[in-house]
Amino acid sequence: MKTVSILTAFAALLLTSCHELKPLGDILLPPEGGERPLTNVEVVEGLKEALVRGATLAADRASQTDGFYQNPLLFIPFPEEAIKVKETAERLGFSNQVTQFEMTLNRAAEEASKEALQVFASAIRGMSIADGFAILRGESNAATQYLRATTGAELEERFRKPVREAIDKVQLTAVWEPLVRTYNLASPFAGTQQVNPDLETYVTERAINGLFVHVEREEALIRQDPKARVTDLLRRVFGS
Repeated sequence: MKTVSILTAFAALLLTSCHELKPLGDILLPPEGGERPLTNVEVVEGLKEALVRGATLAADRASQTDGFYQNPLLFIPFPEEAIKVKETAERLGFSNQVTQFEMTLNRAAEEASKEALQVFASAIRGMSIADGFAILRGESNAATQYLRATTGAELEERFRKPVREAIDKVQLTAVWEPLVRTYNLASPFAGTQQVNPDLETYVTERAINGLFVHVEREEALIRQDPKARVTDLLRRVFGS
């Protein structure tokens, strides 16, 4: 996604334009005659606020019914390593079962996404001033990349249980097993091939990737669209 980096522009104003800005302790001084300067702490708090907003919206949208299933950017398709199962089932007239399986994969991801916000919030609370200014000087999706780097492992660990529970809740295995049986009966040598993907890992990885699609979109929106800056602090930090 190509975005105009408001944060980068802001960083240039605050940090690299030595002719106009001079740091004094904790204060970043604006050009003479400007409004009250932002402190380093306020800048980082603005970044945290933006991340909380993006993470909250990402978790809310992804965890809604059809948050994955009806979203082309997040939709989880039939596992590539089991594509022969899908092709065989559809050839034999089991297209409805294939559709049901794909829908159930996505329902599991939607259910698991309810766990995301707590993990995101913990990482955001731990952001230091150094983290904040690294984001400020970074790429247009630097905040999203920060969250991915600091929460990826915990998200995967925390998602395992809800994904497992979601798989049971939406009866994913019950939909999957008849497809495998159909494939094995139709293909004499199918039993010797590995057609049983780790659905738990598959849903977990795709669910996490889907969440970060939302986070990145929200980050871009706050950078670009003044209407998305819904608090005074966001307007000050991102509007400069």
